[in-house]
Amino acid sequence: MFSQGKSIAYIICIFLLGFSVLLKGQSSGGDNAYDFLNVTNSARVASLGGQQISLCDDDLNLVFHNPSLLTPQMDNNMVLNYVNYFAGVNYGYAAYAWKPQKPYTLAAGIHYVYYGEFTETNASADITGTFRAADYALNLFYSRPVLDSLLNFGVNIKPVYSDLESYMSFGMAFDAGLTYHNPDKLFTAALVVKNTGLQIVKYYADQERENLPFELQMAITQELKHAPFRFSILGQQLQRPNLSYMSDIDLEKSIDPLTGEVREQDPLAGFADNFMRHIIFGMEFIPTKNFNVRVGYNYKRRQEMKLSDAPGTVGFSWGFGLKVSKFHISYGRASYHAARGSNHFSVAMNLSEFTTRL
Repeated sequence: MFSQGKSIAYIICIFLLGFSVLLKGQSSGGDNAYDFLNVTNSARVASLGGQQISLCDDDLNLVFHNPSLLTPQMDNNMVLNYVNYFAGVNYGYAAYAWKPQKPYTLAAGIHYVYYGEFTETNASADITGTFRAADYALNLFYSRPVLDSLLNFGVNIKPVYSDLESYMSFGMAFDAGLTYHNPDKLFTAALVVKNTGLQIVKYYADQERENLPFELQMAITQELKHAPFRFSILGQQLQRPNLSYMSDIDLEKSIDPLTGEVREQDPLAGFADNFMRHIIFGMEFIPTKNFNVRVGYNYKRRQEMKLSDAPGTVGFSWGFGLKVSKFHISYGRASYHAARGSNHFSVAMNLSEFTTRL
């Protein structure tokens, strides 16, 4: 028979997941408040396609994407992340985990995006000064086993503060996750509901409350028993059955130059395209416990960001991780456009290893 604490956690988990799926407001990027909540901080996750929720190997950076990956083995761990993004934008993430003398694990992190300094002008284009813009989110994690040791439940409570010139907004977002990890089978499966919640303080009084970037994700990871490879498949934006997008160029190409009518798309090709837009692939090559290489492929990113005449490596990502002394150092590079990609840097450490024993 389950203990009362585990039963309560299980009920809370089912409620959060069920309630979150019913929430409305799941629209595409750019239509929500606080879209920065979906940016990828970790170099490891960036190199695996930009999203990852089913890697269970005590990496505190992964907890940002799935709170149920938080385990007691992360006690006294700390991670630091920095990203040199596009157009002078910089962002980062730092987190720390600890294990109280309780059947649960806690962690806290801070996530920020600094958009830079801008020139302020009036309606006549006269320069009147400068202003800055930034977004911040506090991450408060809670995780514990549910039912048995193979299943873990976690939540992330995220107070959000946005400061854009003279406009300020405050909101509360929540993540909930379930992870099944079977170390004997080297298999992990995960389900995560991201960014439910509410915009509490609006940017200006007369506007309607904006939606948060709600998302439902599922993923599996399988490590090979007799080869140093680990494969992951993630389903993103599962609350949106149709992720297809047609640009003006695509629409122009679909018009028959003789009749002026739009050509009908092959239903099978349309289904395959939409299906692949939900999928992100990741692979890790792990020759030793102190070094690994990672690659990822994000089909949706490639289709939406590539140049039709020069697609290049858009949608692909890569990186590596190595341990130097007591530090785990990771680098990841993701290609968003033919012009350039993003560079991600992560450092992780267990502070207990720095304690001097007398």
